[in-house]
Amino acid sequence: MPDIDDFLRRQEHVIGTKGWAVTHVLPTDDDHGTTAPFAYTVGLTAHDHPELIIAGLPPLVAHTLLNDLARRIYDKAERFTHGQRISDLIVGYDAVIIDGQPTDNLLPGAAIACYGRHQIRLQQIVWPDQQARFPWDSDYTFEPNAQPLIAHL
Repeated sequence: MPDIDDFLRRQEHVIGTKGWAVTHVLPTDDDHGTTAPFAYTVGLTAHDHPELIIAGLPPLVAHTLLNDLARRIYDKAERFTHGQRISDLIVGYDAVIIDGQPTDNLLPGAAIACYGRHQIRLQQIVWPDQQARFPWDSDYTFEPNAQPLIAHL
């Protein structure tokens, strides 16, 4: 089984090649459905951009969305602001960007290991339910632990 040093070396290689890496955190059987999966970038901090994080989606979907926005940041120098709606990320829906700090539920450990906790800035991609409502809307259809947030809008 690979150890943390192997993981960090592979991550460093991906960052050196692409400019960022995506890391996934998946719940274990011991979590009993109380922890949402999440994924985040590592590498954008080195270019003075916040790392991106997304929670509650399947790994492949999360990976694709993070790569899409990271590519815009890295290749096109796009900047996103707290509360900004992004209409061209999820087909048929807006996503919203929120700024915040790592939480117990959304802790980007590999980014912290790479840059230090005080250097990390985060922007979360928040996705809506099927009726285009967000977790801060009173009639949002998913449980709060389905998409934990780093901050509120």
